[in-house]
Amino acid sequence: MVAARLRELARLFLTVGVVGVGGPAAHVALMHDQVVRRRAWLGDAEFVALVGATALVPGPNSTELAMAIGRRRAGARGLAVAGASFIAPAVAIVAAIAWVYERYGALPASEWIRYGTLPAVVAIVAVALVRLAPVAAPSPVLAASAVAAGAASLAGVHDVVALVVAGLLPVAVRGASSLWCSPLLLLAVVDPRRILAVFAMIGSLVYGSGYVLLALLERELVERRGWIDEGTLLDAVAVGQVTPGPVFSTATFIGWQVGGPWGAAAATVGIFAPSVLFVAAMEPLVRLANRRPALGSFLSGVGSAAIGLMAVVLVRMAGEAVADGWTVAIGLASLAVLLWTRVNSAWVVAGACAVGAVVRFLA
Repeated sequence: MVAARLRELARLFLTVGVVGVGGPAAHVALMHDQVVRRRAWLGDAEFVALVGATALVPGPNSTELAMAIGRRRAGARGLAVAGASFIAPAVAIVAAIAWVYERYGALPASEWIRYGTLPAVVAIVAVALVRLAPVAAPSPVLAASAVAAGAASLAGVHDVVALVVAGLLPVAVRGASSLWCSPLLLLAVVDPRRILAVFAMIGSLVYGSGYVLLALLERELVERRGWIDEGTLLDAVAVGQVTPGPVFSTATFIGWQVGGPWGAAAATVGIFAPSVLFVAAMEPLVRLANRRPALGSFLSGVGSAAIGLMAVVLVRMAGEAVADGWTVAIGLASLAVLLWTRVNSAWVVAGACAVGAVVRFLA
């Protein structure tokens, strides 16, 4: 039974890792479609709780969500298999691009991938929001938490601050006198290999969006250590954004430029390893929420806020995805397929990518 579940986790998250272009919001939407709607491994409420909990800890949130789902499905081995399967495609693709960049000093063309896939991903995120919103915000208070988090994000407030404040709103309304929460321990990895240590530190400290990751990478690698220059950093971030899977695969690219294949391996392990520890420590907190009303209210508010932040990301993605009439048509067609059929979302992304590639080729 466990072996079969592990194989299924590996297949699922390899697929999501291959087609998951568009960043964390897209990954969450794809996981919801696959895990809740198609396989019924989790209910909507349980899924929203995991989204909220992973948003509270440092590291790549969509990767941590994959690990949390894997743990629910098959224990500690499920955590490892789901996380590794989700990360592996991005690491492989980025490593290949990093080799080309090292050899030729330029990035291979990749905009054609985003041309067709981004409109489809926008449709997937929109459908996920429609289905999750009633679950994440079943009451006026939780709906207010979601709206407040989205408004705060648009106003430039840090996502973590928005999540925490929105999470406290239902606690205050409930009249809870105290909120107990186990402290999060930031773990530093001590290892002779400096690349591993530095990226483990970065993985332990990154909260929120890719912009926070960019700021940390710039401070630690460009300014403090001089391992790479500003241009290489921007190229690395661009690679992480245009390739499928977690944006943190940027570390693979940088590690390769700093130390070749072994540097890429060290950077990849370093930046993702803390997430395993955070997810393992997060599970008792989620269980405790069922016994402590104040903590449960807080996590419900955070879950609602996370959905509100997804809505903000959806608006930004839509602005980036809509380039012309063809992208509008691809997006609307993807939305229709997702709403009125049971076609796997992975096939929707693949089909949109193929249509987009043909359009760009004939243009």
